[in-house]
Amino acid sequence: MLGTDSLQIAWLALGFLLVLTGIVFRGIRESMWINVLCTLVEAGGLVLVIVVGLSFWGTVDYLETPVTTGEDYAPLLIMQAAVLAFFAFIGFEDMYNVADEIRHPERTLPLGLVLAMAAAALLYIAVAVTAVSVVPWHELAEAPGPITAIITRAAPAILPIVFTAITLFAVSNTALINYVTASRLIYGMARQGLLPASLGNVHASRLTPHIAIAALFLILAPLALLGTIAELAAATVLLLLLVFTVVNAALFVLKRRKGELPGQFEVPLFVPAAGAIVCLVLIVVRVATGDWRAPALAGVLLLGPLGLYALMRRSVRR
Repeated sequence: MLGTDSLQIAWLALGFLLVLTGIVFRGIRESMWINVLCTLVEAGGLVLVIVVGLSFWGTVDYLETPVTTGEDYAPLLIMQAAVLAFFAFIGFEDMYNVADEIRHPERTLPLGLVLAMAAAALLYIAVAVTAVSVVPWHELAEAPGPITAIITRAAPAILPIVFTAITLFAVSNTALINYVTASRLIYGMARQGLLPASLGNVHASRLTPHIAIAALFLILAPLALLGTIAELAAATVLLLLLVFTVVNAALFVLKRRKGELPGQFEVPLFVPAAGAIVCLVLIVVRVATGDWRAPALAGVLLLGPLGLYALMRRSVRR
C-alpha cells in the first residue's frame, strides 16, 4: 500500500495535471501568457545565478576532467553529458505544432527557433561556467540541489525558498508548453487520419481540441503516478532523440527527391545528415552505457503509438 507521503505526492501530481488541463482547455492565448510569465521568472532566476557568481569566474581550471579508470574515458563522459544536456533543449521543436495559431509562421517560426536556441545556449553555458566556478565540480555532483548550493555559497543572503519557487515556475513552464503542443500534435494527426477522428474535434466556444486534451490527461496521469522523474526524463530524451533521427533522415530524403518544392527555410544537405548521425550516436551511447529502465520505458511508450498507428492504417485501407 502507498504511504501517506506517496499519496500526498500522487494527489499533488494529479492536481497539477488538472490545473494544466484547465489552462490548455481555456485557450492558446491564456496558455501563452502564462508561458511567458513562467519563462521570465525562470530566465530571471538563471540570470541571478550568473550575476551573484560572476565574481568567481576565472578562479578554476575549466578544462579539468575527472580521473578516468577502466572503461570510463573523457570522450565517453562527454557523450554521456551531451545526452543529459539534451533534456535542457526539450521544447524548442514544439513551436511548429502551433504554427497554425500564429501570424506569418513562415517568417516567424524559423527566426524564433534560431534566436530562442541561441539565447538558451548562451544562458546555459554561462550558468555552467558559474556553477563550477562557485562550487568545485566534485562537490556539485554530490549536491542534492546544485542551484541552491551555488546561491548558498555565492549569495547566502538569498533565501533557498526563492529558488524553490523559481524551480516550480520552471517545471510548470516546461509542462505547460509540452501539454499545449502535444494536444495540437494529436489534433493534427487525427485531422490527417492517423488517429481516431474524434481527437480532431474542436470545442465550440473555446476553439481548443478538447478531446485531444482530455485524452492526453488520461495518458499523463498514470505516468505521473507510476514513474519517477528521473526515469521519465531519461525515457523522454531517448524518444526525442529517436524522433529527431527520423525527422533529420526524412529531411535528407526529401532534399534529394527530384521535383520536391523548396521550403520557406532551406538548409544545406549536410545539416540533416549530420543531425541524424549525431542523434543516432547519442541513442547508442545512452543505451550502451546506462541502465535498462529508461530504454524499457521508452520502448513501452513507443509501442502504444505504433500499435494505434497500425490499427488506423489497417482501418483506412479497409
